[in-house]
Amino acid sequence: MSKTIDLKKTVLQLCEENPELKGIMAELGFEQVLSPAMLNTVGRIMTIPKGALMKEIDLGKIVSVLEEKGYTVLN
Repeated sequence: MSKTIDLKKTVLQLCEENPELKGIMAELGFEQVLSPAMLNTVGRIMTIPKGALMKEIDLGKIVSVLEEKGYTVLN
């Protein structure tokens, strides 16, 4: 089964579906996902594109890294 990341889903939803995503997100500069409190509050409304914009991280780089890790990125 292929691993997919739908950029319209919240970070919390994506991390629940793909627990290993937390480590990848932390490597990309989203260290807050490692905090259960942050993930359960901000993660409920935050998407990867919104977070990338806020943290000034290139979305293209995020997509490239996710694809290198074996994910199919949607939207």
